[in-house]
Order: sequence, then structure tokens, then C-alpha cells
Amino acid sequence: MSQLSRARNAAALLALPLLLTACSAAGGEQSAADAGPPKAGGTLRLGISSAPDCIDPQQTATNASINVARQLVDSLTDQDPKSGEIKPWLAEKWESNADSTAFTFHLRAGATFSDGTPVDAAAIKTSFDGIKALGTKAQLGYGYLAAYKSTTVVDPRTARLEFSAPSAQFLQASSTVSLGVLAPAAFQKTPEQRCQGNGLVGSGPFTFESLKQNQEIVLAKRKGYTWGSSLFKHQGEAYLDKIDYKIVPEPGVRTGSLASGQLDAITDVQPVDEPQFTSNGFTENIRPNPGVVFNLHANTTRGVLTDEKVRQAVLKGVDRTEVVNTVLTPSYKPATSILGSATPLHSDLSAQLAYDQKGATALLDGDGWVPGADGIRVKNGQRLSAAVVFSPVFNQNRSVLELIQQQLRKIGFDLKIEQHTNAETTQIQLSGNYDFLWYNVTRADPDILRGQFSTKAGNRSRLTPGNPLDVALDAQSSTVDNAKREPSADEAQKLIVDHAYAVPVFELTQVVAESAKAHAVDFEASSRLQLFDAWLS
Repeated sequence: MSQLSRARNAAALLALPLLLTACSAAGGEQSAADAGPPKAGGTLRLGISSAPDCIDPQQTATNASINVARQLVDSLTDQDPKSGEIKPWLAEKWESNADSTAFTFHLRAGATFSDGTPVDAAAIKTSFDGIKALGTKAQLGYGYLAAYKSTTVVDPRTARLEFSAPSAQFLQASSTVSLGVLAPAAFQKTPEQRCQGNGLVGSGPFTFESLKQNQEIVLAKRKGYTWGSSLFKHQGEAYLDKIDYKIVPEPGVRTGSLASGQLDAITDVQPVDEPQFTSNGFTENIRPNPGVVFNLHANTTRGVLTDEKVRQAVLKGVDRTEVVNTVLTPSYKPATSILGSATPLHSDLSAQLAYDQKGATALLDGDGWVPGADGIRVKNGQRLSAAVVFSPVFNQNRSVLELIQQQLRKIGFDLKIEQHTNAETTQIQLSGNYDFLWYNVTRADPDILRGQFSTKAGNRSRLTPGNPLDVALDAQSSTVDNAKREPSADEAQKLIVDHAYAVPVFELTQVVAESAKAHAVDFEASSRLQLFDAWLS
């Protein structure tokens, strides 16, 4: 895989249109009932919005890539989309030590990789050591395994993973596709070969069949598969014989192909196209993302954003409801925290995020910012202005930012909009050469905040080490007990909003449309397509 491809993948972390939790559009369940019980057989023709750069589960970062890779591998655990609870999959049970630096997994019997070798503790060790060895090529797994030391094979069905620092987040991470288990044989191939499907040997319900660059990817049913997740709706083999991912970047072509019957289902239905798939035999599966919502993430060391009152005024000056009602659709939700409402341990801070134009102007008046001739405020010769850097991964990004720009002008703030490619945005973020970053990141665990805000990790706010937010983020990472973890996760969310280190705006939603022929094109808790239970009439 080229350096440019890897950069594009990494950039997708800034603004990924990823997904989560549950509820079909009205009529979806009835349509499935009318079709009768699920049937085995057939090829699902699924239109996706971009070409995966890499389909190795352990290297993927873009939504398109993960939606393919998730079908190829099983994970140690699974996560309930509704409750966030971690459930058995390859591991029947597990324990962690008191400070979450060691996790012991007891594997189920009988699971095998597609080359016939067993999913045993030795294979688990090879797989996790292999992810760690990938370094930053394991674009999501690299963060999940930052403190990973080693795996000990206790016995053939028992593996103990050890970490150098408290890693409560690892239990949820063990349910993700990024830590999906590959066979030892897979690591005889280079990372670049695995990206193209060569040597991708997993234990999942589907196997890799073929890839035509920028055109399609085909997966085939794994015969004899009987070790599905405890959350799957049926046991045994998948229903579908094959999944044919058709790569259709243009939204209008994608929707037209579904409407005309050339495709059975499509991902990434745009807000303007949603109405045509809510009736006439079509259904929509709609899910808000867990993780960090779309937000204006402030660099607190730059320009006017060094002033906390300015950042707080911007937070009050954004009308989130107007953004959703004007640019998006009712499928999307105004942000109620820096975390999406589908994220475990989300705190409802909607009162603090209410639109308050008068409060914003009062803050700026009291801080000495005086309206200039053009309406933009000035203080000591400095204009009240900052730029936001974004990439157009989500089609509505520019429209949303232009509306926010209009809203902030009402309080005398000049928001400049700077569009860049994914690769350029990644480099700007790494260099710290920005005022605001516009992005979202999906993960069904509050530890996602540590990756963006901790001074030991992403530190996109450019905070000073040892601040109260660091303390809260470290505390929530030290225990898997949600009762103990919740207060620190709540504190972290409140600190981010109170100090306006970031300005949450809206929760990204993924909308999948299905024809009358397609059923259960669904998602798992980390917002990736899960097609084991999908079937065709």
C-alpha cells in the first residue's frame, strides 16, 4: 500500500462517516415479516460510496474498508449495540486484573480459520503480536494496543494479554474489527499483500474471493461456520452465498441503481435522497454514530482561541437545531455532548449546549470585544476571527460549516472555512497549524476522548500536561467497572464543554437503504456493517 494510501486512511479518522445503535425506519420490520422467515442463498449486491484502500481488518481505517473487513474475521468479544455490554464470541469468558493491565480470555472450542487451522491461544498471540508489529499501519489497532506488552499462552484455550499501563478500553477494543483475529499463515504475507486480499485468512463467516480495483469486491460464504457471536440472530452459516460490494462513489448513481433494481442495498444515503427510500417497498436502516460527534475542535494556543470566553461564546453561538433542520434531516441529532448519545457512558449536556445568542454577545461584550464597521468584533486591533480546517468526507460538511459561519457572524465572530484533502488535513492536524479542526471519530467507548484530548495522546486542544481533563481521562481508562468508570467519563465530557475545548455540533448518522428483496443489512455496536444475518427474499 502506498504512503499516500496510508495517509488517506489515517485522514479518515478525522471525519469518518461511520455509524451505530439500532432502529429501522418505519415499516422495516413489517416488510421483513411479510417476506417470511429468512432464506439461505443468493448474492447481495451492495453499493458502497468509496473504494477501500485496504481490506486487511487489522490495517483498515475507512468506513468502506471496515464494512468489507468485518465479514472476514471474528473478534475475541462482541458488543451489544443497545446496552454497550461486552458479550462472548471467540472467547467464552474472560477476566481482568484490578488495574486493567492484564486480561485473560478463555476460548471456545471448535473454531477454525479458513485454512483449517485452529483458533487457539497460540494463534491469538501471533495475531496480537502481529498487530503490534504493524505499528502505525494498524491505524486503529495501534491506539488500542498502545500499552500492549505481550500475550502468554497459558494453555491451548487460554491466553493472557498484558499491558504496561491501565487499559480498560481494551475490553471494548477486543470486540472491534481492528483487533479481529487472523490466522498465523496470514502473517507470512506482507501487510501490502494482505491489503489486497492476498493471504487474508480469518475465521469469519465469509472469505475473500476477488477484488477489482475501484470496481467491486466479492466475498463468499464460509462453509461449516458454527461459532458466531452470541449476539447474532441465528447460529450456523451465514444466509448469503456471496456479498458483491459495488463501488459507486456518486450518490445520485448509487440511489438510481437501487431504485432501478441494479443494486439490493446501498450505504451512505445522503439527506436529500432519504425521502425516496422510506416507502414503495424500500426501507432504511438509520443509526447514529457513537464516539466523538462532529465538532469544532479548538487549538487553545492559537489566536483568539487562547481566550476561553471567546471559545465559550462560539459554543453558545452555534444553533445545533437549525443545523439539523436546515442542512440535514430528522435522522440526525443535534449534539448533546462531545460524545454521541449512542456511546456508552454518554452524558446529556444539552442544557449547556443550548443556543444562546444573548449569552454569547454578553460574554464578548464583557471581554472587551467591540463590534467593528463590518459587524465583526475587534479588540486591541485584533479581529475576532478564526479558521476551521475540514475535508469533505461527509458530503454536507461544507454546507454545515457555511451555516455555522452565518450563525457566528450574528455574534460578531468571523469563521473562515478552509477545505483540504484528507492527506493535507492529517498533516495540518499533526503539525498543530490550525485554529479549529472539523471532524468526528467513531467508537463505542468513551475512551475515544483520551485519543483526541489527552496530552499523552492526540492533544488536539494543545493543552498543558497534568490538567484536570488528563486526570479524568486517565481515571476512566483504569477500570472496566462502568459504575466506577462513569463519574470520570462524565467529568471529562463536562470539562470539554465547560472550557469549550471543542464545540460539539451534530451526531453523524449512517443511513442504509434496502430494496424489498434485501433484509437485515445491519450494524454491530462499533458501527460497522454486520452481514451475517443478512438475507434475500
